[in-house]
Amino acid sequence: MKIDKALIERVARNARLELGESEIKEFLPQLKEILGYFSEIEKAPTANLPPTFHPIEIKNITREDVTEKGLTQQEALQNTKHKQDGYFKGPKTI
Repeated sequence: MKIDKALIERVARNARLELGESEIKEFLPQLKEILGYFSEIEKAPTANLPPTFHPIEIKNITREDVTEKGLTQQEALQNTKHKQDGYFKGPKTI
C-alpha cells in the first residue's frame, strides 16, 4: 500500500479531521512507521496455529447450582423486634 499525502488526506476526511500541511508532514513518516510494524507482524509463522480469542484459557469456576433447604418465615423473623403480620416492618416512607 502506498502511503502518501493523498492517503492521509482521505483518512482525515473520512474521520472528519481537519489537518493542516504541517500536521500532514508530521503524520506521514509516523504512519509509514506504524504500518511497517504491521508488515513485520504479518511475517510471523501462524499457519499451523489454532485461532484464539483470549491469551489464557478461560474456565468456568462457578459451583454447581444445588437447591438447599432455606429458612422458614418464622425462622427468618425470630431475631427481630420489627415484624408485623409475618413480614419485616420497616420505617414509613413518604
